[in-house]
Amino acid sequence: MLKIIYESISAPGPLGILLVVSALLAISRIIRVLTQAQDKNPHKCHPIDDEIEPLLDFDFRKTDPIKYQPYKTQGHVTMGIQKRVRSDWIRIDRGYLDRIRERLPLIKEKPEFTIGTGEKVDPAIEELYEEVMIRYLPARFPTMFKARGKTVENLATGTTYPLTTAGLTHAEMLAYMGENVEEDFYFMCPDHDNQYRLQGYIACFPGGFLSPARVGESVREIHKPVPGYDRKLGLSVDRYFGRMQPGDFIGRMNWSLQVDGADLFRTDGNNYYPGMDGAFSGEKEDPSLDECYLRVEHQTLTKLPRSGAVIFTVRSYMTPLHQVKAEGDGKALAEAIESMPEGLGHYKMRQYWGNKILPWLMEDVQVNGDDK
Repeated sequence: MLKIIYESISAPGPLGILLVVSALLAISRIIRVLTQAQDKNPHKCHPIDDEIEPLLDFDFRKTDPIKYQPYKTQGHVTMGIQKRVRSDWIRIDRGYLDRIRERLPLIKEKPEFTIGTGEKVDPAIEELYEEVMIRYLPARFPTMFKARGKTVENLATGTTYPLTTAGLTHAEMLAYMGENVEEDFYFMCPDHDNQYRLQGYIACFPGGFLSPARVGESVREIHKPVPGYDRKLGLSVDRYFGRMQPGDFIGRMNWSLQVDGADLFRTDGNNYYPGMDGAFSGEKEDPSLDECYLRVEHQTLTKLPRSGAVIFTVRSYMTPLHQVKAEGDGKALAEAIESMPEGLGHYKMRQYWGNKILPWLMEDVQVNGDDK
């Protein structure tokens, strides 16, 4: 082709110009064909991968959980959102293997609670699998997730998962996600009225949230039991969902007390709903302090480019209240709980455990104390 161009330039008069134009058009067509062929290649590098900063020396066994004290920095019933970057979407730390072991039996034995698929959400499930499992994990954590042929090997667990969605059911895609990351994913899909409704999920660690019962509900309907949400936040959240652009990442934190053990799978019991009076045993009113935990949810929202679904990503952390108090934060936590509006405090079940836990949190730390 280069020879043709050279000879065309050497040709005299209009014939030379015509030959040059013809040659350039031919090159343009070849480039267009090659570009289209690359676009059809499912394993081509995704442009947004450039936004993922690789952790080249990452060792999850030496990585501490993120620092979080939302009761100090975030007001009650506020969006409290902050911009995030794509690189921080998924977090892995030294507790990774323990929490993955906690997730595995939930996925296998309780799929009716942990896995939600459906015609309206299946395209978004496939899209999220491509984003998280194929693009994100090997790029962000190359010391943990290695692409080998048609699979990715998780070097921490010794398991593999497919490097393609071909041949997988949508339930299998969700299961693979749940078996490799600690985050839960809730799929909020737009309907014909541009309302975002829960249509699917991989939810191993719900904090008092029965996912199957909420399918089809809008953001406002899901948060209806939260006192003050509709009045203070409902319209703002709806508008924010509508304005989100693919590639946006925003985060916030939610927190509560869990006073009857450290297990993360909770379909009820952490929040109060009308009609629940008398449903709890004395452990809520007189809990063992050894069984009391601060439960924090690190929540991230992003929008998928093809389906337009908003992905609500939830990473849960549990800290014993003994540790909170030992670190000198007992009084700050107690003051945050006491300052909750009455309705919100009732929703968080303060009326059950408050009389015991709040005075204890306010006490000075006892070095050799025997709090129970």
